[in-house]
Amino acid sequence: MASAGMQECIDNCLQCHRICLDMAMNHCLEAGGRHVAPEHFRLMTTCAEICRTAAALMLSSSPQHQAVRAVCADVCEACARSCEELDGMEDCVRACRLCAESCRDMAGDYLVRSLRAATASPSA
Repeated sequence: MASAGMQECIDNCLQCHRICLDMAMNHCLEAGGRHVAPEHFRLMTTCAEICRTAAALMLSSSPQHQAVRAVCADVCEACARSCEELDGMEDCVRACRLCAESCRDMAGDYLVRSLRAATASPSA
């Protein structure tokens, strides 16, 4: 079972996935113009997918979830910056920033535990 922090990160990733995908496929396609510019639209769909993948890896306790969370945080932050430049994208900006923060917090916990384990191990 996931810790409270892990569960919150999973929930934030799934929420970001839902909002990014919904906004891309509905708001952006309907708004047109800069909302469907290839770079922005690809970033939104990439963000939705990395969030879904990060949540799936955390739910399955995959050892790769730490690395994927770091990538997820970077992609979410880039998506938030891109969405900030467009009208009507506030929900996406909020969801991306929350997910990025959550993934970074979890990655920070992992790094602290890793450093503690490394310093506790005797050197060869």
